[in-house]
Amino acid sequence: MLLLFIVGLLVHFVFFASIFDIYFTSPLVHGMTPQSTPLPPPARRLMLIVADGLRADALYELDENGDSRAPFIRNIIMHEGSWGVSHTRVPTESRPGHVALIAGFYEDVSAVAKGWKENPVEFDSLINESKYTWSWGSPDILSMFAKAAGKHVYTYSYDANDEDFGAQDVTKLDTWVFDNIKEFFHAARKNQSLFSQLNEEKIVFFLHLLGIDTNGHAHRPSSREYKENVKLVDEGIKELASLLKEFYGNDEKTAFILTSDHGMTDWGFHGTGHPSETYTPFVTWGAGIKYPQKVSAQQFDDALLKECKLEDWKRRDINQADIAPLMASLIGVPFPLNSVGILPVDYLNNTDVFKAESMFTNAVQILEQFKVKMTQKKEVTLSFLFTPFKLLSDSKHLNLLRKARSYIKQNKFEEAVSLCQELIQLALQGLSYYHTYDRFFLGFNVVLGFVGWASYASLHIIKSHSSLTRSVSKVKKPSGLLPCSFVAIGILIAIFLLIQSCPWTYYVYCLLPVPIWYAVLREILLNRYQVIQGLVTSLLTFPPRHFAGYLLVYTLGIEVLVLSFFYRYMLTAGLVVLAVWPFTTQLWTRAKGISLSWIFFCLLLAVFPLMPVVGRKPDIFLVMGAGLLVLLLSLFVITSLIKRKESFVNEELVLNLLQMLSTVLSMFAVYSTHNSLLKKQGLPLINQIISWVILASSFVVPLLSPTVLFERLVSILLSSMSTYLLLSRGYEAFFPLVLSCLMFVWIHTEQEILQQSGVSCKQKVTSIQFTYNTDITQFRQLCPDDIRRAFFLVFFLLTAFFGTGNIASLNSFDLASVYCFLTVFSPYTMGALMMWKIIIPFVLVMCAFEVVQLTTQLSSKSLFLMVLVISDIMALHFFFLVKDYGSWLDIGTSISHYVIVMSMAIVLVFLNGLAQLLTTKKLNLYGRPKSHLI
Repeated sequence: MLLLFIVGLLVHFVFFASIFDIYFTSPLVHGMTPQSTPLPPPARRLMLIVADGLRADALYELDENGDSRAPFIRNIIMHEGSWGVSHTRVPTESRPGHVALIAGFYEDVSAVAKGWKENPVEFDSLINESKYTWSWGSPDILSMFAKAAGKHVYTYSYDANDEDFGAQDVTKLDTWVFDNIKEFFHAARKNQSLFSQLNEEKIVFFLHLLGIDTNGHAHRPSSREYKENVKLVDEGIKELASLLKEFYGNDEKTAFILTSDHGMTDWGFHGTGHPSETYTPFVTWGAGIKYPQKVSAQQFDDALLKECKLEDWKRRDINQADIAPLMASLIGVPFPLNSVGILPVDYLNNTDVFKAESMFTNAVQILEQFKVKMTQKKEVTLSFLFTPFKLLSDSKHLNLLRKARSYIKQNKFEEAVSLCQELIQLALQGLSYYHTYDRFFLGFNVVLGFVGWASYASLHIIKSHSSLTRSVSKVKKPSGLLPCSFVAIGILIAIFLLIQSCPWTYYVYCLLPVPIWYAVLREILLNRYQVIQGLVTSLLTFPPRHFAGYLLVYTLGIEVLVLSFFYRYMLTAGLVVLAVWPFTTQLWTRAKGISLSWIFFCLLLAVFPLMPVVGRKPDIFLVMGAGLLVLLLSLFVITSLIKRKESFVNEELVLNLLQMLSTVLSMFAVYSTHNSLLKKQGLPLINQIISWVILASSFVVPLLSPTVLFERLVSILLSSMSTYLLLSRGYEAFFPLVLSCLMFVWIHTEQEILQQSGVSCKQKVTSIQFTYNTDITQFRQLCPDDIRRAFFLVFFLLTAFFGTGNIASLNSFDLASVYCFLTVFSPYTMGALMMWKIIIPFVLVMCAFEVVQLTTQLSSKSLFLMVLVISDIMALHFFFLVKDYGSWLDIGTSISHYVIVMSMAIVLVFLNGLAQLLTTKKLNLYGRPKSHLI
């Protein structure tokens, strides 16, 4: 059994990782020649201002009085420069956003895992190519580009601990930047060496302003704090523009760019593809930039123009990666080698020949990447199997380059620009073609492995846990032909991959199906086909109408599970169906009390998926209400135990009182922290200490309670609720309570059904001990009802996942939910706390399932394998639904769905172990600890 679980885990880890090799690998190639525009640039210096977390509408819109929050920037739009919307891509996080801005390419989705701090730059960027770069702002961002850029990059940053969401005034993060730049230029007048450097050409000033993002997380983009921060940034930019104008004697050789790395949702989060996250402002003015242009009609039909009263001023939208070639063109440095940005010539105020030459340089730079990518793929593919990109052959791209150069010589600049843009589009398509060249090959092998593993698990269930193979006589050892055949197949595959110099991961994906399918065929041959024959015979003797009904119900059930990832209300529909389930059995006639409880809690739980996922305002009084219910439950438990037990143990009373105290402290911490943050007084230290102590104790306190089923489960619930309250912001605080009530009813329901089916139960539910050892001989054979139990488990796990939020979307998380624990930005700690909030309902379901296994005398191995098969069928659905095209919201969601369903299969083993630990282990404060495992 242990070997099977280990192999199953390894197989699922491979399937889990495959999506990133197949769909999301790094697009970087190396070995290109730097390309720069041969003509003199319009600007000697560039100031790049990145207002982290600034939404496009927040900068452009007017306030309730019809005035702009950013009057200086609005004046630039109307009188000095050009404006538009910069469209970002997922993940809308700081690292990928800045890489797109400064290096000109979009990192793959998995790049977020590379971290934020002290991250070496593995690619070329505008900062690398500059003669000098001075940067001010957050240490997390500046270090990304300074580490490997060389000694020509200078960084000035504040302490990372200043990024405190609960601080009284986080605009200090931006005022620090503006004040330090002013001091810097003031000092430069007295420092001849620095003054000389500042008067060089091809220099960059990079300002990273984090205050808006921090205020957005802490107070939401609609808050007064966020809007005041926008105003402060506008005033700071105005002062800087005046400062540079004075410092350089109004030489008109400075170009300015104001933009953002990403936007932010209404509820203060970012990470996915919502328009509020992907629409960021882009305003540029100064040397080489086109002046404002009045128009009578715009090409955009969104509401931004009308809401911001900018219909008369031409809007020029831009892709985020296009900003890098624009900046390179303005100051005359080589285009970043890995850039896939297309130069937006409509922003340039220069001669037609400059625009044409810059566009030609851009085309050559991207074509260089295409040629390197093609060469790399050609070198590792057998010649008779290599299929080149037909739309851009060697002869075609040479002809297009010659034709573009000819147009420039003939002063046909518009034709040259148009032809270069066509060449760039073809080169980008070619890059995508070679980047995804092996996708079908790898996908086919992964699907082959999926189907093989599901087949093997199904055969193992039938063979070991059903009565279909009881008549099998002595097994027959298969001939040596079978293993020899599969060894030969494996060797051929390995040789094929070796010849093509494939990465080691290709060997894993392609060779994994070989032993899996060998195991499948071996199982069939070992039992002389009795497994297949027994299955067919059983199906033939089964009433066709019943078989068709079961097949239809379980097929629809799995499809409902899949659809619930897209539409949360499908969980509501599923719970309503579960509510009427007792009417289809004898449960309604024989156990009306249990049936009514089941119906009530199913319908009550069905309300949660209909509640709003995100964007809700915090309602601390709902959290307080949930806390009061927990206290009432604790009182009920105490009185119930006193009535049931002749002598109530003092230790148990103290434990229950301790859990009540923990709940009261949680309520105090939530209420006090909420009020303190509203008053901008930060997170009180005492609240922080209380929160961390409660979190730590929630793992220990349940182990002190008796191992009687009812008492231990209630203890786990009460301890978990204390932590869950600290992480709650509204109605979701009630969710674990309702879910747990349904789990208690489920336990009683399963025992009642088992008794009705004729299986004797050795103990009542109320008296069952988790220390009760189930001997292996007591495990019964599987029946159709056990498939239902496995399905119920998967359904309840998904309900625990999606019941109060769309976990598949990163922006469903609310950072404010962790403010009782910390307010200083720490992505990993905050992420871990939010993940534990998700896991708590998951653990409650798994603990209940431990009881179901115990009361139904069913092998955990068989149930686990059935759950694994169900999750693998779902995973296959999502494997085919993964996208790397279309809207960025769709792409991010498709990845999340596959990752979640694969994680469910993997994490299930570890959570099952955690549930066993919480239910069976007993700590004795006055003696040696006792451990009883089922």
